[in-house]
Amino acid sequence: MENNLQFRRPSFTLFLVVVILVSLLSGALIGYTVSTLTLSENITDMQDQVSRLQEQLSNTQSTSSTGGQSNTYLIGENASLAPLYEEVKEAIVIIRGLTLDYDNFRRTYYSQVQGSGFVYNFNGQTVIITNYHVVEDTINITVTFINGNGYEATVLGSDPYADLAVLSTDASESDYSALEIVDSATLQVGDPVIAVGNPYGLAGSMTTGIISALGRTITEEMSGDYPIANVIQMSAPINSGNSGGPLLNYQGQVVGITTAIVSDSQGLGFAIPSSTVLREIESLITEGSYDQHSWLGASGTGMTYEIAEEMGVDVTYGWLIAQVTSGGPADEAGIQGGTKQVAVAGEYVVIGGDIIIALDGTRIKGIDDLSTFLEANTSPGQTIDVTIMRDGEAMKLQLTLGTRPTAT
Repeated sequence: MENNLQFRRPSFTLFLVVVILVSLLSGALIGYTVSTLTLSENITDMQDQVSRLQEQLSNTQSTSSTGGQSNTYLIGENASLAPLYEEVKEAIVIIRGLTLDYDNFRRTYYSQVQGSGFVYNFNGQTVIITNYHVVEDTINITVTFINGNGYEATVLGSDPYADLAVLSTDASESDYSALEIVDSATLQVGDPVIAVGNPYGLAGSMTTGIISALGRTITEEMSGDYPIANVIQMSAPINSGNSGGPLLNYQGQVVGITTAIVSDSQGLGFAIPSSTVLREIESLITEGSYDQHSWLGASGTGMTYEIAEEMGVDVTYGWLIAQVTSGGPADEAGIQGGTKQVAVAGEYVVIGGDIIIALDGTRIKGIDDLSTFLEANTSPGQTIDVTIMRDGEAMKLQLTLGTRPTAT
């Protein structure tokens, strides 16, 4: 019996040892496999990141080597605007001038006005572009570059209806660094933009934002209360002194000229679109003015639901004609003005006139649409189809546009 017991103990022990060894080997194998898979995934992710960076670098180098194009200053998912600023800062100028004022005793005194501008090369001629209201009724105009060099400047041409002015100066060629202007027609709401100017005299200040809206209409005193059409609304912060400075895209190209802010607003600014600049620049330089703003010869207000209820009509959009200028284009086309004044939603409105709902088949929701269509698509002397609502019925009239009277 003892012999049998002594023989079986070694056999059982050997079995336990084998089981333990197999377990250890299995665990090691599983751990190695998991570690290898994890490492492989990490390596794959790193390879993907390297490939993306190489592609971005290749695109950047390709853009840099293409003549006449500017770089988009992007690094991965982040934007670096420092190189862009270095590229454009020398083209930005401070514009100063003096205006004559009177005190309460009718004694004269001079006040200094200040704004921004930028250098542009038009067919080999170097000029400075700014807002009309920056240089309106000013004397002793000067421009100062970011390097501190200052020069006298004169107004080559201006257009109050677009708030544009073009200056010339005898600055040396070493001071000039011109910006490129591209058509703003390609802009979309949400596009990032950059404003560079001199708020409160703080030279070369940069702010960023986005395009908040397009096709806005603003009215300024110097435009004789005529609308400045097709204006860009943006969120880039601007202040007094920014007027006339460039609004740039992320390629460093000019897409607008900062012009106005709404008092006490938060990030509500406006810019003249570059499409307007490109359309007018030759005339401003060679003729000293621009006289191709189309004119309807009528005044009115945008339709609302409340006005439609008061008038008893179904259409809640369009431009309601309040008054027609005698002998003007609208009068000649047979468009009718309002008949009575009523209070609607706390405001007095002249109702009873025709409602313009379309121009050449383009839907007109209000003054923004109407002004933008006329500015971007028409010229004086052109005949357009005007669709109106009169007594609840749609009518189509032909209207030959006039030239907007000279601003005074």
